[in-house]
Amino acid sequence: MCFSLVMLLLCLSQTEMARVWTQQQRDNWYSVISQQHERSTIDDSHAHRTRRSSSGHARISRAVLGGELTIDTLPDNKTRVVEDSRKYYTWRSFGPEDHRTQELWVDMSDIRHGQVRVHGILSNSYKQAVRVALSFDFPFYGHYLRQITIATGGFIFTGDVTHRMLTATQYIAPLMANFDPSYSKESTVQYLDNGEVFVVQWEQVRLLGKESEGAFTFQTALYKTGVITFSYRDIPLSLDVISSAQHPVKVGLSDAFMVTSPSSQSQDAQQRTIYEYHRAEINTTKITNYSAVEFTPLPTCLQHDSCELCLSSNQTSGCSWCNVLQRCSDGMDRHRQEWLDYACSEESKDATCDDYSMGDSAIDPSITPEIEDVTSLTTQNGCETDDYTKHHIFNTGSDVKTDSTTKTEGLANTGVIAGVAAALVLLLALIVVALYINYHPTAASPLYLIQRRKHYWPSFKFQKQQSGYTEVEGEGHEKDSIVEAGPC
Repeated sequence: MCFSLVMLLLCLSQTEMARVWTQQQRDNWYSVISQQHERSTIDDSHAHRTRRSSSGHARISRAVLGGELTIDTLPDNKTRVVEDSRKYYTWRSFGPEDHRTQELWVDMSDIRHGQVRVHGILSNSYKQAVRVALSFDFPFYGHYLRQITIATGGFIFTGDVTHRMLTATQYIAPLMANFDPSYSKESTVQYLDNGEVFVVQWEQVRLLGKESEGAFTFQTALYKTGVITFSYRDIPLSLDVISSAQHPVKVGLSDAFMVTSPSSQSQDAQQRTIYEYHRAEINTTKITNYSAVEFTPLPTCLQHDSCELCLSSNQTSGCSWCNVLQRCSDGMDRHRQEWLDYACSEESKDATCDDYSMGDSAIDPSITPEIEDVTSLTTQNGCETDDYTKHHIFNTGSDVKTDSTTKTEGLANTGVIAGVAAALVLLLALIVVALYINYHPTAASPLYLIQRRKHYWPSFKFQKQQSGYTEVEGEGHEKDSIVEAGPC
C-alpha cells in the first residue's frame, strides 16, 4: 500500500514537472497573424487597446503544425557564433557623442521618408507577429527577401517557414525582449516602406512585469543595399538586468537553413530540422540612449553567377561551383537541402571550370541543356546524389527530345522516307499503265480490261462532306456518306 502511494506521488510530481516545462516552452511561442486578418480588425484597434489576446496560440497556421519541426545546432558544434567573422557582415557601434548616430535615426514624423503605418494589432497585443511584404528585394546573408515578420518583442523574423519559436534563429533583433505593447495607449509598433528603406519602430513599449521602469523606443532600418541599422532613443534600463526567463534577450542577427530527413516515428513522415549556421551578437553594454549600430553586408558566394567568378574571386573564400544547380556556394546557406540532394560537394571536389567546359562542349551549342526531371536518387554518405541513369532533357525551340529516344526517332524517319518512295514508285507505275492503255487501245490487255468493266467495275458517287472528323456509329450501320450505284 505504501509502495503504491509513493509511486502515485512520483507520477504526479513528474506530470507537474512536465506541465511546467511545457508552459515555459509556450511562454516563448508567438502567434503569427495573416495580413487579411489584420486588415479586417485594424479599425477596431482602440476598442481592445487594453485587452490582451487570449487566443493567440489558437491562431497558429495549421500548415505549421503539420509534420515534425525541430530547431537544433549543427553537429560537432559547427555553428559559428561570433561577434565579427568578417564573412557575412561587419558592423560598428556609435555612441551619443557620434554624429553618425543622429544620421542613422529615421524620423518617422518626417513625411519625406514616406507614409508611416501604425499597426493596429501589434500595437494592442502581446507576443504577436505579422507578415509584411516588402516593396523591394532585401539581401539578407546573400538571400533576397520579399517578406518579413514583425514581432511585438522588438525583432523581425526573416524565415520562410513560420513556426512558433520565432526567437530561436533567423532574426533581425535591435532589442529582443518581453515587450507588451498592449499595456499603454502610447505604445505602438509602426513601420514605413518607401522603396529604398524599410523601417520598423517600437515606440514607448514596456517590459512585462517591469512597466514602472519606463518605456523603450528604438528602431531598425533595412536598406535596399543590404545595410541594416539599429537605432535607440529611450533605453531606461541596462540590458544586463532584463530577465530572459520568460523571453530571450538578444541584440544582433541570425540565419539558419532547414534540412528534411525521415522521421524516427513514421517511415512515411518527414522531419524538418532548422540549423542555425551563423549569429552576430552585439555587446549589450553599448546599447544606451542615443546609440546606434550599423551592419554592412559583405560579398557572399551566392552572388557569383559563373564558375570563373565563383572559384577565382578574391572577395569570397571557401566557395564551390555546383554545375548541376548552376550555383556558387560554400554549402552553408538556405539552399543547403538542394546542395545535399544533388551531391554538390562531391561534384565540386577537385573540379575546375575547364572540366565543366569540356563536358558542355560535347553538346551542340545551339541546344540549351535544361534538366527537367530526375528519375532516381541514390543515398551516399547520408546525402542524396544523382544517379547516372537519369535522363538529361534538351530543349531545342519547341521540340523536346531525350537521349533515350534519339535512335527510335531515327528509325521512324527512315521508315517514313521508304514509304514515300514506295508510294511514288507505285504512282509512277500507274501513270505508265494509263499512258500505255491510252496510246494502245487495240492491244490485248486494254481490250480485256474494257470488256470486263461492265460486269466488275461499279462506280461510286460521294456526297459532299464537311471538313473534320465526325462520330462513328456502332457496328451494323451503313456509312451514310457512301452510296453504291448500280452498273453503268
